[in-house]
Amino acid sequence: MEFLQADVAVIGGGPAGLMAAEVMGRAGLSVHLFDAMPSVGRKFLLAGKGGLNLTHAEALPAFVGRYGAQAMHLQPLLDTFGPQAVRDWAEGLGIGTFVGSSQRVFPNDMKAAPLLRAWLSRLRHPTGEGSAPVGFHMRHRWTGWDENGHALFETPHGALRVQARATVLALGGASWKRLGSDGSWAPRLQAAGINIAPLLPSNCGFDVAGGWSPFFTERFAGQPFKSVAIRATDDQGHVFQRKGEFVATATGVEGSLVYAASSLLRDQIARHGSATFELDLLPDRTAEHVLAQVAHPRGSRSLSSHLKSRLGLEGIKMAIVNELLDKASVHEPARLALALKALPITLSATRPIDEAISTAGGVRWDALDGALMTQARPGLFCAGEMLDWEAPTGGYLLTACLASGAVAGEGVRRWLSQAP
Repeated sequence: MEFLQADVAVIGGGPAGLMAAEVMGRAGLSVHLFDAMPSVGRKFLLAGKGGLNLTHAEALPAFVGRYGAQAMHLQPLLDTFGPQAVRDWAEGLGIGTFVGSSQRVFPNDMKAAPLLRAWLSRLRHPTGEGSAPVGFHMRHRWTGWDENGHALFETPHGALRVQARATVLALGGASWKRLGSDGSWAPRLQAAGINIAPLLPSNCGFDVAGGWSPFFTERFAGQPFKSVAIRATDDQGHVFQRKGEFVATATGVEGSLVYAASSLLRDQIARHGSATFELDLLPDRTAEHVLAQVAHPRGSRSLSSHLKSRLGLEGIKMAIVNELLDKASVHEPARLALALKALPITLSATRPIDEAISTAGGVRWDALDGALMTQARPGLFCAGEMLDWEAPTGGYLLTACLASGAVAGEGVRRWLSQAP
């Protein structure tokens, strides 16, 4: 078995691990980063395929509030490395940023690859005084620790044992397994006495109760519901209400508006076996206006032609009405008008966790100190999506990953400076 010594082992080559490595390398520590995949940042690159959303430009209090029940734990991290710090960091890599119409922040060229290339170049060839280069070890899969606490890896060249003064785990959640995040770390940490909240899908799609009809699936799976709104209320009194768009799938629904409501819907399904949201197909029209248009005499026109003419209702919007309402309701103006403003859609299950954009759950906050070092295993730090938090899309996921990496890296630096 081969043997390697280092000040710090970083296990996981996503944004959190890379940021931790940068902070520690800048401090002159000998840092070696290990990842099971052939290259680092694979999920980062995929996330940026349609335009890399780095962070969000809203005021920091509102930004922090996006982390829901875990906001109080994310606040100190974001105070250390928040949205403006993300933009400054990108600028330092030669990547300018701009704020889009939705307040989302993007690189000027919208691409992830140039930023990642510049970042890796700086990690390998730092120019700051006292900085040390980061060593990269690809296709190195972490398998746990030996009896002496040394990290063990499976590599293309056989087994490797690494003795490090400190370790940062940044292994991601349990979604997108093909990109390296499979959640296999959870039982290892539990065995080491580190408390783990169950990993759950977040920013995910859902299956509708009973499934769509074959006709609806064949004709409309993959098509978007545009300019709609949804409202969902759980049994805890939490209410989600927002305008946007989402997509019909072969088994249910997914897309930005559904993702935004996913934590409420997921938790409601966990408690009761199903969750229902109300779909407003005409959010820019009042209920009174809709009723008046539905009830307007239509003469010899068909109902679908009438609704298209009076309300612009057609395509997938008309199809979902016919899918979910019985014939009597469709032809009763008051009931139809009510459905157009609040059509109930019942969900029976989340889609599998590997399909989710991100995951909730992970290393619980009470298992960590303020520097993200585990209480049960001094010298072991955790960062990124493997911590117990979740956030909507819009730059919040990436910002928190970078922030946690920065805090863990600085925590390692301080801890090693105090070690005998």
